[in-house]
Amino acid sequence: MDDEVQEQPQGHFVPKLVVFEEEALTFPLGQKLRETFAGMRVPQRILGRGERLPLERGLAEPEKYRRAKRTLVVSVRRTLDFQTCRPSAHYQLPLATSCPGTCSYCYLMTTLGKRPFIKVYVNIDEILDRARQYIERRLPDETVFEGAATSDPVPVERYTGSLTRAIEFFANRRDARFRFVTKFADVSPFLDAQHGGRTQVRFSVNAENIARRYEAGVPPVAARIAAAGEVARKGFPVGFMIAPVIVGTGWMDSYEELFAALGRAAREEPGLRPATLEFVTHRYTARARSRIREVFPECAPPMDDQERKFKFGQFGYGKYVYPPGTMDEIRRFLEAMVASYLPEARWLYLV
Repeated sequence: MDDEVQEQPQGHFVPKLVVFEEEALTFPLGQKLRETFAGMRVPQRILGRGERLPLERGLAEPEKYRRAKRTLVVSVRRTLDFQTCRPSAHYQLPLATSCPGTCSYCYLMTTLGKRPFIKVYVNIDEILDRARQYIERRLPDETVFEGAATSDPVPVERYTGSLTRAIEFFANRRDARFRFVTKFADVSPFLDAQHGGRTQVRFSVNAENIARRYEAGVPPVAARIAAAGEVARKGFPVGFMIAPVIVGTGWMDSYEELFAALGRAAREEPGLRPATLEFVTHRYTARARSRIREVFPECAPPMDDQERKFKFGQFGYGKYVYPPGTMDEIRRFLEAMVASYLPEARWLYLV
C-alpha cells in the first residue's frame, strides 16, 4: 500500500498535483485555490479549453489509480441538471466528484473507471442557484439534497469552503434540507457554519475488520465516530450510514462490535442518540468488479455472481446484490442490533 496515501488520514488531504481548467481561473474560487496551492508549493498545471488530463503511462494499474487519487482537478460544473438520489434525497447537489479514499469496494468504480481524479467545482453560485430552482419547482413540498452522492466533500472543504456555502444556503430555508455523508474526520472547516438545523451530517462506518481490510486512505472508524460527536455538539443533526454491509464468516459478531461502539458513543454524547441510520448492503456492477480486481488484486471484496441476484438500478445499469433470503437475514439482524444498542435512533432504509 502506498505510504503517502496512508499518511493522509492522520492530518488532512494534501494533493500531490493540482490541475486547473483554464475557465476555472475566471472564477474567484479558482483564483483563490491557485494562490492557496502556490503558497503550499503544490505543483500546478493548467488545461486549455477542451483539453483532457492524460492518464499516466508506464505504471501498473494500482499505482496509476493511487496517483490519480492524489490529483485535484479544479473545474467548472457545466451540467446543472441534478440527478435524482433515491433513497437518500430527492436530488444530488454536485459540490465535488471522487475522494482521496482508496476503499477497495468503491461503487464509484462504475462511473469513474480509470479517471478517479478528485474534482471540485468553482461555480458554486450557479450550483446553489440551480438548487433554488429545483426547490421552487417542488413547492409547497420540501426538497432534500444529497451532497455526497458521487464524492466526499469533507476532505477538500478546507480549500474550497463550498460545503460551508451550501450549509449556510439551506440554513434559513423551510422548504429544503441538505445532507451529506463522509468517511473523514476533519470536520473543523465547517463546524462553525450557521446551519439552522437544516443540514444533517452523516458518517459512514463499518465493522472494524471490514474497515481494516477494505478501507484504505481514510481515518479509522473510531475517529469518524469521535468526529460525529464534535458535529453533534455544534447542534447539527447527525446520522450514521453503515455501508457496505458485507456478509461473510463471523459477520454478525463483527457488526455487533460496531453497534456496541456506536451505543457507547450515544450514551456519552446526547446529540448522537436521535441519530438516523441508513444501511447499504454490498453491491457491484460488472464494470466495477473488473476495475476493482485490476486495482486491488490482493484485497478485493468477495464478488461471486453466483451468490448474488442481478437487478437494474435507478441509473439504468445492472448490479449484483444479495438475494432475498440473505437480505431478510440482514434485516432481522440489524433490527435486533438497533433495538439493543441504539433504541432512540431512527431507521431510514436498508438497500
